[in-house]
Amino acid sequence: MKVLLGTTNPSKVKRFSTLLADCDIEFVTLKDLGIEDEPEETGNTPEENAICKARYYGQYFDLVICNDSGLYFEELSLKDKKQPGLNVRTPMGMNRLSDDEMIEYYSKLVSELGGKASAYYLDGIAVYNKGSISSFMDDNMARKAGAFYMIDKVSPKRFEGWPLDSMSINKETGRYFVDGSDTESKENIIYGEYEKEIVWFLKSSLEI
Repeated sequence: MKVLLGTTNPSKVKRFSTLLADCDIEFVTLKDLGIEDEPEETGNTPEENAICKARYYGQYFDLVICNDSGLYFEELSLKDKKQPGLNVRTPMGMNRLSDDEMIEYYSKLVSELGGKASAYYLDGIAVYNKGSISSFMDDNMARKAGAFYMIDKVSPKRFEGWPLDSMSINKETGRYFVDGSDTESKENIIYGEYEKEIVWFLKSSLEI
């Protein structure tokens, strides 16, 4: 089975390859197919944006997985203009930030929040399967399983595509996300029942 991952982010490719490692799937990427066009992401949540992507890339491939994420700080109101939300790479209306620019921006923001802030990601996932779209996002479970600290002391280690892992630490172990393997990355915070829910969704949507 071949599945298109609607992303150019190498860390997302590793993520889904790991989640579905026990399945007979050959993943292809936008780069593999020479796809450079991007959909307009008009959703109000990560799930809605993932659906926009899946519907768009479905014109190129029968089976597609798309993912979108939002970053939220518990110290900031959801209405605070500094709350990144869906605009993780374009905070405060900025042009798209590079990995290094993201680290610079967010280390300053966390410093303003006292040098250490409690954060969580909300992930939306959508699957296009021959014209049908399924989607997944569990806010409550993501917050419970995925809370972590972001600090203004940046590790020199880097994971391409997940720059904020260099300043994110596991609440339980106190270790930077980048101190794990490159397949762990942000997935240090997606484990247990939440990971099982994601895997079940992917397998059922792909009819595996």
